[in-house]
Amino acid sequence: MAAHRSHQRFSPTGAMVYAALLGYLAMVVFPMIWLLYTSLKTDKDIFLYPFQLPALNHLQWSNFGNAWTKGHFGDYVLNSVILTVSTVAVTLLVAAMAAYALARFRFAGDRPLTWYFIAGLMVPLQLAIVPLFFQLKAFHFLNSLWGLLTVYVALGMPFAIFVMTGFFKSLPAGLHESALMDGAGEMRAFWQIMLPLARPGLITVGIFSFLGTWNEFFMAFMFLSGQGSERIRTLPLGLANITIVSQYRSDWGMAFAGLVLVMLPALAVYALLQQHLTKGITLGALKG
Repeated sequence: MAAHRSHQRFSPTGAMVYAALLGYLAMVVFPMIWLLYTSLKTDKDIFLYPFQLPALNHLQWSNFGNAWTKGHFGDYVLNSVILTVSTVAVTLLVAAMAAYALARFRFAGDRPLTWYFIAGLMVPLQLAIVPLFFQLKAFHFLNSLWGLLTVYVALGMPFAIFVMTGFFKSLPAGLHESALMDGAGEMRAFWQIMLPLARPGLITVGIFSFLGTWNEFFMAFMFLSGQGSERIRTLPLGLANITIVSQYRSDWGMAFAGLVLVMLPALAVYALLQQHLTKGITLGALKG
């Protein structure tokens, strides 16, 4: 038995798996570490010594101050926070109610409606650009955070409804029936009983919605590129613009500092909610 355990412990296959995982970890972690210490270098050091650590007595903390003030990242952060929080809140609210109705009630057209939402996952983003542009233009929503919010919610709704429908179907029907027998109406049963039980699904959808909105560039570039849109740029747009500063001189230290400012909130959200995300995905897979 001991020999068998020893053979399993030193299995070449296991060693290869661990080596592959460590290699993948290095590929993921090293670019973030490199980005962090590169943001503390001067432009000269970035080009002459790209992989060398900066000297401790020459750390360029001013890069972050320049990104926040000269690069107007303070405005961009506020715009992205407002847009991201609004998108996540509206998406979760509407998707949860729609998914609950599709999962719990049988009515004429419920299955075609479900497939209609699922079909939204199959539409390439590039095909929607032209019709979306003219629709936003007709409603005077171009160069507006309201217009971009509408687009983000509409594009995120199919995935959110698809995931939430599976979670609501997995919940015991007896809980819903017991609530109705105790005198609770449909709305009260939804808000106080069924919705809290779907918390893993809400967190999963919320994280994906947050990351997708916070890092989104293409739609923001298409719909916030008109005159006067400088004050409502999001962080990705501001980051694309931050490399060109006064007199068209590239400030790469400030650009890398801007990248760090974009990356840290996403990492913080994922680190705080990672356990809930893993639990939500696992629970949905097991009950699916």
